[in-house]
Amino acid sequence: MLTNPSFSDLLKAGTPLLTAWCGIPNPVVPGLLAREEFDAVVMDMQHGSIDFAAALQAVPLIAAAGKPALVRVPVGDFASASRFLDAGVSGVIAPMINSIEDARRFASFTKFPPVGQRSWGAYGALSLSGLDPSAYLRRANDLTVAFAMVETREALGILDEILDVPGIDGVFIGPADLSIALSGGKDVDPASVELDRALDHVLARAKAARKLSGIYAPSGVRAGELARKGFNMVSIGSDISMLRAGAQASLAAAQRE
Repeated sequence: MLTNPSFSDLLKAGTPLLTAWCGIPNPVVPGLLAREEFDAVVMDMQHGSIDFAAALQAVPLIAAAGKPALVRVPVGDFASASRFLDAGVSGVIAPMINSIEDARRFASFTKFPPVGQRSWGAYGALSLSGLDPSAYLRRANDLTVAFAMVETREALGILDEILDVPGIDGVFIGPADLSIALSGGKDVDPASVELDRALDHVLARAKAARKLSGIYAPSGVRAGELARKGFNMVSIGSDISMLRAGAQASLAAAQRE
C-alpha cells in the first residue's frame, strides 16, 4: 500500500522541489545524487549521454534512496515515456511540444484510459508503489506527472491550449532554447529581461489553469531565484557541471597558499 505522499502531491505542497539533472551514461551517478538532499533526480535522454538501459537501471537506485525519478525523453519519443512509467518513474518531461497534437500524443502515452491510451505493463511501478494492479490502475494517472516543455515561440503562443490538454499535468521551461527563440536566434541568454517576462507569463497561466510548472536552472544561485518566483520544480545544473565545479574547488583549495 502506498503511504508516502506521491510525487504529484509533493509538487503541489507549496515548497519548490529542487532536483538533480543527470546525463552521464552510468546509472551509479543518478543513484549517488539521489543520496544527497535533492528532492528528485531527472535523467536527461535528450541532450545527455545517458541511454535507455542506463536510465532504466538507475530507477531502482534512485528509489532505494527514497527519491522520485524522472526522465526527459528524446524529442517525439513518447513510447519511451510509457516504458519508463512502467519501470516506476514518477514523471516524464517531453521536449519540443510545439502543437496541440504534440501535447495530446504525449498525454496519450503517459495516462491510462479514459484520459489517455497508455497500455498495461507496469512491472516496476507495481513493485515501487506497493499497490496491487487494480489500485495502481485507478491511481496511476494522478501518481505520475507529465510535463510538456515550453521552449519556443510556437509553444508560448498556444500555452493555454497546451495546459488545457487532459493528461498534461504541467509545463517545463527550457530557458536556453526559449531565450534563443525570443531573440530570433541571435543570442542564448537564459537570464535575459525578455525571458524573465516570458517566465512570469508562463507561471501566471499555469497557476490560472491549476497546473504545475518546472524549469531548468544552470546554477544553484539561479535555481534559488526561480524557486522564489514560484516554480513548483527547479532542476539544478547537471552532473557534469557539478563534477567540474567540485574538481575546480578541490584544486583551488589545494593550490591556495
